[in-house]
Amino acid sequence: MQRYELEAWLGNDHGLTEEQIDELLRTADEIEEQYPDDDGRDDREAALLGAYRLKVEAPEDLIAELRQERVAARAAERKALVALRQIGVTRINNGDATEAGFAQQAGLDRMAVRKWLGKR
Repeated sequence: MQRYELEAWLGNDHGLTEEQIDELLRTADEIEEQYPDDDGRDDREAALLGAYRLKVEAPEDLIAELRQERVAARAAERKALVALRQIGVTRINNGDATEAGFAQQAGLDRMAVRKWLGKR
């Protein structure tokens, strides 16, 4: 990442000193090495945002907020998975869907669907 790219990403009211921008630029380069391909784009963005926020927010508050986000995301995933399981078992047992078809439609592994059906 070039400095001008970082400065554009930060915008005008970033609240960082020149030294902090230099540090963040070095961090951005390290992040790009960790997530080098196009698939890592969202990961790079999240990591860079975390690095920036660490410079402008209280670490304890930032960690607590991200912890809560993670807890909420896990709960949402669990809720969706439980509902998908019920829908899948019902539709497959009724003959309205195949194991493979439902797994693909729901973005699941077919073996997980088979386990739900007691076949694994």
